[in-house]
Amino acid sequence: MIPALGYAAHDPSSPMAPWRFERRDPGPTDVRIRIEYCGVCHSDLHFVRGEWGPIKYPQVPGHEIVGRVVSVGDRVSKYKQGDAVGVGCLVDSCRTCASCEAGLEQYCDTGHTQTYGGIEKETGRPTQGGYSSEIVVDERFVLRIPDGMDLASAAPLLCAGITTFSPLRQWKVGPGMGVGVVGLGGLGHMAVKLARAMGAEVTLFTTSPEKAADGERLGAHRVVVSRDAAAMKGAQNSLDVILDTVSAPHDLEGLLGTLRRDGTLVLLGGSPSPHSSPSAFSFIMRRKRMAGSLIGGLPETQEMLDFCAKHGIGADIELIPVAGVDEGYARMLRGDVKYRFVLDMSTLPG
Repeated sequence: MIPALGYAAHDPSSPMAPWRFERRDPGPTDVRIRIEYCGVCHSDLHFVRGEWGPIKYPQVPGHEIVGRVVSVGDRVSKYKQGDAVGVGCLVDSCRTCASCEAGLEQYCDTGHTQTYGGIEKETGRPTQGGYSSEIVVDERFVLRIPDGMDLASAAPLLCAGITTFSPLRQWKVGPGMGVGVVGLGGLGHMAVKLARAMGAEVTLFTTSPEKAADGERLGAHRVVVSRDAAAMKGAQNSLDVILDTVSAPHDLEGLLGTLRRDGTLVLLGGSPSPHSSPSAFSFIMRRKRMAGSLIGGLPETQEMLDFCAKHGIGADIELIPVAGVDEGYARMLRGDVKYRFVLDMSTLPG
């Protein structure tokens, strides 16, 4: 076993703290990675506080992992020592179901293995995430970071980037299409950048008028304050796809009104409480749809990284020391981050 140092939650309410644990020995298809940066996702906070159900502590969160290859197994063909690589939300799946064979491991029929909070097939132990010194992952679930990308700003692409890229690809967004983005946070700011790079006409919906300038800086052609009835009316029948990134209950009826015939509202934010229920006629009269989307599979995530490298896209980040993650969580809950915290793992205490 390989000694590792992590920054872990030891119960739902105490501050996170250093924790020494062991990674498995690399097998023939495994890649051992020294972690340099790890993004901080809202999911990390909800998980370690037990808000998504009971968990076994200690738990090291983090699923936006970027680092360098330390060593590889003798059957690894895609990576070598020193390569810049990433690990996202998944570290395994059944690999044989229809979804896995289609490169859609996120929809594995028997359930994928998450980077933290899952069960490691090789050892039967809980998986531990990227707030740590290193990780061992099968090469199928390792991603290549293209040359020239800033590693710190690439880290959030492995969750926020692919979560927004995947539905844009699924609904074939391109030039001449109208794309709406609801909410300007970690997901929303990536959705604006990606949709703009794909050639779409981008409309940002926000409840905060003060976010207009930033939305335009990021690439939005138009910013609509969703609490302004006149502004919402002016956006009617203008969009083909809407990516809704907000994870709190809000009005969907008004958003559906901004879609053209055959338009689709895609839910990306996981609200703990139900949204308002739209009228059936909001769908029937103009053949509109409402859908959901998770992250992407491994092939699509690599495509996203290559697309971002080609177009010079990275997340807007604030780099913080590992010991500052609890304050980062508090600021994240206040919306006091533009737009993603990333941990500098070289500051890992202990």
